[in-house]
Amino acid sequence: MRTVAKIVKWLLGLVVLAVVALAAWLYFAPPELIRVGSGYSAKIVCSNVFIAGRDVDDVLAVDVQAPGHPLLRLMRVTVDKEKGTVSAGLFGVFGKSVAVVRDGLGCASVPDGDIAAANTFTGAALTPAPPPDALWPEGDKVDASQNPEIARILDDVALTGSGMRAVVVVKNGRIVTERYGDGFSEKSPLLGWSMTKTVNAAIVGTVVKDGKMAMTNQGLFGPWKADGRAAISLADMMAMSSGLEFNEDYGDVADVTRMLYLEPDMAGFAESKPLTGDVGKVFSYSSGTAVMLSRLWQDAIGDKDKALAWPRVALFNPLGMQSAVLEADEHGTFVGSSYLYATARDWARFGQFMLRDGVWNGKEILPAGFVGWMREATPASKVYGKGQLWIEGPGDEESPGAGVAAGLPQDTYWMEGHDGQTIAIIPSEKLVVVRLGLTPAKLGYRPQTMVAALVKALK
Repeated sequence: MRTVAKIVKWLLGLVVLAVVALAAWLYFAPPELIRVGSGYSAKIVCSNVFIAGRDVDDVLAVDVQAPGHPLLRLMRVTVDKEKGTVSAGLFGVFGKSVAVVRDGLGCASVPDGDIAAANTFTGAALTPAPPPDALWPEGDKVDASQNPEIARILDDVALTGSGMRAVVVVKNGRIVTERYGDGFSEKSPLLGWSMTKTVNAAIVGTVVKDGKMAMTNQGLFGPWKADGRAAISLADMMAMSSGLEFNEDYGDVADVTRMLYLEPDMAGFAESKPLTGDVGKVFSYSSGTAVMLSRLWQDAIGDKDKALAWPRVALFNPLGMQSAVLEADEHGTFVGSSYLYATARDWARFGQFMLRDGVWNGKEILPAGFVGWMREATPASKVYGKGQLWIEGPGDEESPGAGVAAGLPQDTYWMEGHDGQTIAIIPSEKLVVVRLGLTPAKLGYRPQTMVAALVKALK
């Protein structure tokens, strides 16, 4: 019996040592996957609490843990509303990450923990809301259609999709109907994910119109001038055909997740990538490219404070997008790939702006013909436009003509974002359809069916 007791005691000692060693490893040298998970958790909670005013427990459970990697279910967060920070970690302890909110710039991941440095950047303040008694888009009043067929379409969960948070339908320049999911309303700022890329491309257009950039520009970053990357033009970047290496797989620690949650200087990380394809000839969808575009237009403006105010001054304020918050990274570069929060009505304002070819209230905000150029297919892809938008809808990205086959007009084009964010823009029908929600791709939701039904009902 003594021998057995000694063996058991010895084994228990080994188990304790193993647990202590594992805990020490996770604490002092956590795997990158854990750090990505904690960075994502901190960032999403921060933005939804401080920008959207949502409950922290609801955001953690519904937005972070439910649809994501199983590891995210083990993440715990702490919110300090006085300091404007959110920290997250595995069980709240291991692989800890922090995000901080900054005036006018939303939340930023702070991978190196230097909150003081991140706080040196601020953006332009949000302007007052439009007059409530004026019709949208000049104001915020909606004269909804009484057409029962339109109501039937938006009341059909199969058409609006699981996890729908907002649908706004604009016909002939006015909102004709809208729907909101439980807990959300016309005042809820919602994340557009990669729809931000199209907005960022429009911001590039405002800088081009101001004479500070040209699509023919080459030698875009200093280190590129010494190698083959010198041939990459601004137009190549806009068309996602730079030839640069960038892994856009969200399932693990890839370039995109490393950039968003492990790198303080996102554009610097993306800029360091080598060429792996022929410039202008290979289409490669890249969030790194969009963030580099942000760095380029900010540098073109020159003055840092003026650049940080530019999206609001040059685009959001003229369009009446008072809720819009384009978030910047720790180094003050706008995350033009992913992080724009705005109400569904403000997303609809941007869609209507695109439909109007970059003109708003008679003022040309983008260069003449710029939106038409954005919609042209890239030389490297038949379904992606030259200006960071899609010619085909979700699920049809590799199928030219699929939208027409689904009953959509030939001139339909799309803004698309992760987890079911879309804006369909149909100039021939003077129609814009915004759909926002939390709808993972694995559910197979296709907004094309809803949009086609709306086209028919609004004839």
